Amino acid sequence: MMFMSVRNPAVQGQFYPSSKKELIAFIDSAMKNAKVSNDVTSAASFVAPHAGYVYSGKTAAYTYKALSLNKNLENIETLIFVGPNHTGYGTPISVSIEDWSNVLGVVSNDKELSKEIASADGLSIDETAHRYEHSIEVQLPFMQRTIPGKKACFICMGDQSIESAELLSNSIESAVRKLKRNVIVIASSDFNHYESASIASKKDKPLFEQLEKMDYRKFYELKEKSNETSCGFGPITVSLLFSRNKGAKKGVLLSNSNSGDETGDYTSVVNYASFAFI
Repeated sequence: MMFMSVRNPAVQGQFYPSSKKELIAFIDSAMKNAKVSNDVTSAASFVAPHAGYVYSGKTAAYTYKALSLNKNLENIETLIFVGPNHTGYGTPISVSIEDWSNVLGVVSNDKELSKEIASADGLSIDETAHRYEHSIEVQLPFMQRTIPGKKACFICMGDQSIESAELLSNSIESAVRKLKRNVIVIASSDFNHYESASIASKKDKPLFEQLEKMDYRKFYELKEKSNETSCGFGPITVSLLFSRNKGAKKGVLLSNSNSGDETGDYTSVVNYASFAFI
């Protein structure tokens, strides 16, 4: 009997409910309220936030609503999640080959694809980067509830340089082509952190415009110049490049919010956004 390694949840009960009933109720309500246009139902990649569900879950639902309506959904085999490394553990770009569990069940790892992606120079199979990291874990209940039965790959970026984003995008592209996989890429990221809502909006708006134009180099340039503090700028770029290589021409902002919308305190907020690249 083969032993299957499973990653247990690290932030269940903190970032999202540990009660299956409560978790399902939240996701179903958020999905019902999320409205998306038909033009995003062919998107090959997305951006979704990763804060506690009470703060960002309603915004994340827009990504999964668009995904659940994808015109090619029947043929999609695997979701590739790319998130930032908040903990500092592990290698610069860490690919998991474990299955991942939570209160809704187990998400099966597309191990063949994960290993192929990790075979590129500069990438590693490494579980330590994922062990306590929340950025990908919080995406999975939405996936499990809205498009059950799909496999996944889990990739954590400690090095989010533009060169690493290009490297990872190329590795994903090469692996998907070699194995003839139909995939969707989801970047996990929040946007500006811990400034007033007005400052956060002022910093993020120009970055949103560059994502809409799919100009990732300008996106990096403006982020650095303005000291904007989005945590998953590398994963966002990987997602953008993946769709661009498939012919996408623009990014579409699906929803935008901030933590103050829930707390009522707009003096220090985190900004959240869902994007589709089409």
